[in-house]
Amino acid sequence: MNPAENSVAFGAPGIEPRWTSSAKEGVGTAYHTSCRLWFTLSHGIVNEIYYPHIDQPNTRDFQFLISDGESFCHEEKRDLNHLIEYPERDCLFYRLTNSDPNGRYRLVKYVLTDPHLSVLLLHTRVEVLDESLRHKLRLYALLAPHVAGRGAGNSAWCSEVGGNKLIHAQRQNVHLVIACDSGFVRRSVGYVGFSDGWQDLMRNFRMEWEFPAAENGNIALTGEIDLRDGSEFTIAVAFGRSYQSAATKLFQSLANPFESHRDAYVRQWQRAVVDPKFDFNADTCDGGGMYRLSRCVLLAHEDKVFQGAMVASMSIPWGETKGDDDLGGYHLVWTRDLVHSAIALLATGQTGTPLRALIWLAAIQRPDGSFPQNSWIDGRAYWSGLQLDQVAAPILLAWYLHKFATANPSDGGHDALGLFHPRVMMVRAAAHLILQGPVTGQDRWEENAGYSPSTIAVVIAALACAAEWAREFGLTDAADFIFAYADWLAAHVEEWTVTTEGELVEGIRRHYIRITPADPSAPDPHADPNTSMIQIANGGGLHPARNVVGGDFLNLVRFGIRDANDPIVRDSTEVIDRVLKHDLPQGPGWRRYNHDGYGQRDDGSAFDGTGVGR
Repeated sequence: MNPAENSVAFGAPGIEPRWTSSAKEGVGTAYHTSCRLWFTLSHGIVNEIYYPHIDQPNTRDFQFLISDGESFCHEEKRDLNHLIEYPERDCLFYRLTNSDPNGRYRLVKYVLTDPHLSVLLLHTRVEVLDESLRHKLRLYALLAPHVAGRGAGNSAWCSEVGGNKLIHAQRQNVHLVIACDSGFVRRSVGYVGFSDGWQDLMRNFRMEWEFPAAENGNIALTGEIDLRDGSEFTIAVAFGRSYQSAATKLFQSLANPFESHRDAYVRQWQRAVVDPKFDFNADTCDGGGMYRLSRCVLLAHEDKVFQGAMVASMSIPWGETKGDDDLGGYHLVWTRDLVHSAIALLATGQTGTPLRALIWLAAIQRPDGSFPQNSWIDGRAYWSGLQLDQVAAPILLAWYLHKFATANPSDGGHDALGLFHPRVMMVRAAAHLILQGPVTGQDRWEENAGYSPSTIAVVIAALACAAEWAREFGLTDAADFIFAYADWLAAHVEEWTVTTEGELVEGIRRHYIRITPADPSAPDPHADPNTSMIQIANGGGLHPARNVVGGDFLNLVRFGIRDANDPIVRDSTEVIDRVLKHDLPQGPGWRRYNHDGYGQRDDGSAFDGTGVGR
């Protein structure tokens, strides 16, 4: 089949769309806020590209197909060996080397964004190692648009501006344009599973279809790279609110050499290096490389318009099995994860993002003092559960910012809050914790209600911070009341969350359990950890609560509520080591809790509502 260039792609609307693997190996964006584009990497290729916000993916994946036109067509992510490297220190800039397993060729790709525009840049060098393939090897760019967060309802066209061949995709008011600085020899847009470029090339290793349009479906874009003038080229993928906007950004970006973009991109990130006072090079075996890279990764998860909003992850769990109905994935804001990230950045001496995060949280707090279970970056709630540790967490972040200058007197004698006053936010959150606690509607794993040692620990710590701050303001009566309530919680932790009839490890009857079930709307003040039964989510079954354990109780030690050498803490640690610990090639790992069903299945296949836990 060799359809004419004005024919319409067949197979509409294509197969049911799916996302891609969440096993990410890299994330990136320019440090500057004018670039509102993020990318992820796995299996040697680009996965999701987010625009204009960090909670909106627009692609499934973007890779190359490689063919000699006669005997093979390789799919980059499945058929090649992958190596990922960091060419520059303290920077989210990547070199991906994807090699033919038989040693005949390799692709060396450098991935970054334009430092100031919403454009992904992929500079590629083709290295032919088998002389019989020289002048025969063909490369095809294959991109799967999921524009504006959905794989269905996408449309694409082959277009041209000033003699330059482009491919344009659109859904709603988001436009994607892809082009190559060396040009495309052929272009085609088609419906996935029927008329897309992968189907074409896998038939006879040649690109024969050149469909100019595919509208309202699950589509893929294909372009053959022009390699006649050399083995290096740069592909740009630009985004905008109109075709003209996206095309303009694309040409503006390609008007400058890739090396100039690389230099500016690296300079931006390296200007944000760790404060020397927080440089732990001498304390690590890699010169602080992992520490610095981790800091960059955290910074990259902040949105650039709704500043302070940091998503949990730029991924969709088991995305290869998820369709358009799973809109959220992990690219949502969880208050708990946001606070963890912000406090981690504060520990590196970075105060800007933690302060923005606190202000963002104050802006989305509900009148009753609570926070959404999770939300989009504009504050709209996604899930509706209530977790008391997420109500407490912003109080802890405010306290850390307040006390930051105490450890850093060179900052001018004021704390890291600047002119922002979180007092009202803290009072409302503390009131909610006292009125609604100590039973949480959901535990830290978002699955069960009850008395959770982890949640109670965070609540006690947050209330102690609020009380201490009240005392600083001279509100001694309020401070005394809050301290008294926190002390009351601390005095009852064992009653609510420790079993004396444990059966998991011979000889250890007394230990912390994961959670003692209770109804938050009518809590039993004397819930019994020894006799309560717990229904484990995700097909985990019904079990005595005394025999379900997790490591969450260690929050009691982390926040100073119990000593690490407390006999119950030591016994509980022995229990989770015996029940949850697994020795892995990378070192020991612990499951969340026994009987957990949230994770891959035994054969490694994706979670489908049941699994073997994590």
